[in-house]
Amino acid sequence: MPHLAPPPSPPPSLAEAVAHCRDVTRGHSQTFYLGSRFFPSGQREAVWAVYATCRTGDDIVDELGTGEAEAELGVWWARVRAAFAGNPAPHPTDTALAWAAARWPIPLAAFEELHQGLRMDLCGHRYRDLDDLTLYCRRVAGVVGHMIAPICGYSGGERTLAHALRLGQAMQLTNILRDVGEDLERGRVYLPETLLREYAVSRAALEAGTVTPGYRALMRHLSALARAWYAEGRAGIPCLHGRARLAVQTAARSYEGILDDLARADFDNFRRRAHVSGPRKLLMLPQAWWELRGAVGGEL
Repeated sequence: MPHLAPPPSPPPSLAEAVAHCRDVTRGHSQTFYLGSRFFPSGQREAVWAVYATCRTGDDIVDELGTGEAEAELGVWWARVRAAFAGNPAPHPTDTALAWAAARWPIPLAAFEELHQGLRMDLCGHRYRDLDDLTLYCRRVAGVVGHMIAPICGYSGGERTLAHALRLGQAMQLTNILRDVGEDLERGRVYLPETLLREYAVSRAALEAGTVTPGYRALMRHLSALARAWYAEGRAGIPCLHGRARLAVQTAARSYEGILDDLARADFDNFRRRAHVSGPRKLLMLPQAWWELRGAVGGEL
């Protein structure tokens, strides 16, 4: 008797799909999740769908061996395209993404750039200079701003999208500065070779986890760049519509707080992971609200 494959599972209900994406967001990024809670219903669920889809691709690259990751990343990209075409695979993330893409003009091109950025990790891309690093930050995080802005609604056209891109790049550079030690364990160094030479930081010193004066100076240099990107990115937040402004402002302020914690630890990101505690994030909320209120003329 021929072997019969089991029938495909029915697609999850939208409510189940959204709950799954919410749990992925909350489990992987408390900072992003905190910001997402300020979105109104509908937008909030779409943001979770986008985050969970991006997170799935990122986990493939980080958790699987190179050969398996290459194949699985191809499957992930095919699933994203199918979801955008209205034919999602029977997985909750795909169901939620298909719903979000049908309701808001989220650009598939942004996910294509993300795919290219994830492939940079698979290919062991070398970061020779700051332009290389900037491109990577654009592809794996900057374009997330292009995914989220249409869900928020915004005015200002391409200029607002450029600000959103910069804010995502700032968050990714923050991740890189926080995770130098963890990335080394995966054989990855995102710090540009030109800057490593300028500050006399060797690969051997990195692998030994040695925090030299030169290394601290390099961290201060890149932290200053990240803060400049945050400032540029936040300039576009008043152009977002409604409660989305406070959602993005909250996430941005919380993420930038990681740089403060890194500095307090004297830039030792080998033995300690910089973070912002839950109570500290809550203390940031009044500041985020007040800054935004001033930027939009009190209209919140």
